[in-house]
Amino acid sequence: MHPTPLAGVEMGGTKCVCTLGTGPEDIRAQVTLPTLDPDTTLDAIASVIQQWLEGAAPPEALGIASFGPIDLRHNSPSYGHMGATPKRGWPNADIVGYFTRRFGLPVGISTDVIGAALAEGRWGDARGLTDFAYITVGTGIGAGLIVGGQSVFGLHHPEVGHLRIVRAPGDSWPGNCPFHGDCIEGLASGPAIAARTGCVPASLEADNPVWDTVAHALAQLAHSLIATLAPQRILIGGGVASSQPHLFPRIRHATLTSLNGYLHIPEVLGDIDHFIAPPGLGTLAGPLGSLAVAALAAPAIER
Repeated sequence: MHPTPLAGVEMGGTKCVCTLGTGPEDIRAQVTLPTLDPDTTLDAIASVIQQWLEGAAPPEALGIASFGPIDLRHNSPSYGHMGATPKRGWPNADIVGYFTRRFGLPVGISTDVIGAALAEGRWGDARGLTDFAYITVGTGIGAGLIVGGQSVFGLHHPEVGHLRIVRAPGDSWPGNCPFHGDCIEGLASGPAIAARTGCVPASLEADNPVWDTVAHALAQLAHSLIATLAPQRILIGGGVASSQPHLFPRIRHATLTSLNGYLHIPEVLGDIDHFIAPPGLGTLAGPLGSLAVAALAAPAIER
């Protein structure tokens, strides 16, 4: 008999992926919806969840892995609410409250990138690791940071995409972030690449010079994480990274150049191809992240 399924929703800036199942080997249904205004989007998601609840094997918990920022502090009056996102209509949206009132199911919430990190730790290339980072490079840039087997958040979840970095020599483009200009997200996200080149990232050839500046920015992020979190592995996913695999050797080389021989860690210096790598779950890391969040919210039973 199959275990009781979970329901998960990966809420992205442009689309939401609803998944029913228990893991990568047991995905029973998946529905993709556009991300519109909060009322329209949450109602559409709820219709999908309702159909699954009325099915032969209803889910026992719901996990939401959402674009952010999200208030993840359980003792906060705005727990489960969207923060000051630039996405119109979404600031202060009560995501957890909506689904809790609608269904009465246990509901877990995290950011989309923390969810993907949890999925990689549960099913992917971070299995057996206690300290690692999952970076997403897409509409935005963020990271799920796992330390001691637990996701990191205190007053808020990490927003490493908004770190200010050492710019590539000779690069004076002002960046695309509406808050910080040339932070990592403002230099290397999908919208930043499009603003700089006039083309969608997936359409750009590997020899386009923009990729050198993107790799430099992401290597600066890797350098920062190595010097602070000291992760056992850095996984990089998201739409930009998955569509441009040539970025990985560039990021690795730029990271080693930036470190400049400091920190004699064999896993970094001697095995950089394994240390900085694509996610083991590939493009499923995001959707499965919502199931990983649901698993944490589900009643404590053996899975």
